[in-house]
Amino acid sequence: MKILLRGAFILLLATSSPAAVTNLVLKPVTAAPAGTNDPVEKEFQKLMEEDDDAQADADKWIRDNQEFAAKGAGEPDAELNKRILTRFGTTRKAYDDFLTRHPDHARAHLAYAGFLQDIHDEDAAVPHMEKSRQLDPKNPAAWNNLANYYGHYGDVKKSFEYYAKAIELNPNESVYFHNFGTTVYLFRKDAKEFYNINEQQVFDKALDLYAKAMKLSPEDFPLATDVAQSYYGIKPLRAEAALKSWTNALATAHDEIEREGVYLHFARINWMAGRTNEARAHLNSVTNAMYADLKKRVERNLERTYNETNAPATSPPGR
Repeated sequence: MKILLRGAFILLLATSSPAAVTNLVLKPVTAAPAGTNDPVEKEFQKLMEEDDDAQADADKWIRDNQEFAAKGAGEPDAELNKRILTRFGTTRKAYDDFLTRHPDHARAHLAYAGFLQDIHDEDAAVPHMEKSRQLDPKNPAAWNNLANYYGHYGDVKKSFEYYAKAIELNPNESVYFHNFGTTVYLFRKDAKEFYNINEQQVFDKALDLYAKAMKLSPEDFPLATDVAQSYYGIKPLRAEAALKSWTNALATAHDEIEREGVYLHFARINWMAGRTNEARAHLNSVTNAMYADLKKRVERNLERTYNETNAPATSPPGR
């Protein structure tokens, strides 16, 4: 199952999004071996094609409507949502029919759970994830996806256990370490209690998980920036480690826009560390208009710091 623009559809439906794991990734369902003659497997692959087709239809409708709206002729969101929900209803029925006839098909349960989560029916997705895990307990994707769910909606401590199990089953999947690190970082109180460690040790644990994710995906710019941004929440500031992390992100940047975004973070970290000259030097490397507001914000912070540092001393009373 592919996940393309369905997120845009979700934005039409949702009024708010849950706060938890920033990188909710549903591991793709394993495809059937090439040339398989198993009729059930062939039927399952057709079901996956139906899922992809439904998503492709929704993606096209959303893109087309955005173009029409730009010309003043777009379809109202309510009508577009209704049309998309009807299309996804066909896919949902196809999953239900397949699982009625093949209730022990672990990958179908996992795929259906992913589909249901995509359309924000998380409560309906959980039983299918649990069923998939029970039927195939050696599939790390089921453990990861359940961990994602519990990190968002349920027992966070259970998500720690489930991420660890996913990693035990497949220690070469970067996203499992990334998700695990993010959950530990965000839910520090739970992590402190679960692992019986202090807050600085929680940060260390999250950063260690991030480091393992980076080792497996060293060219992943979004991952590298997620890791680097985590330093903003660590008190006291680990300035040298933060700058090193942003240096790693810079090395993975694909173009000048991404590089200039990193320069802004260099400037901000240096400002936070009291290194105004270094901060200004990095700001001078930012020229793209899209960063103008952020650049001005950092410049104002630098100016305020300069004024506070160089303010004339107040003479004692009576002199």
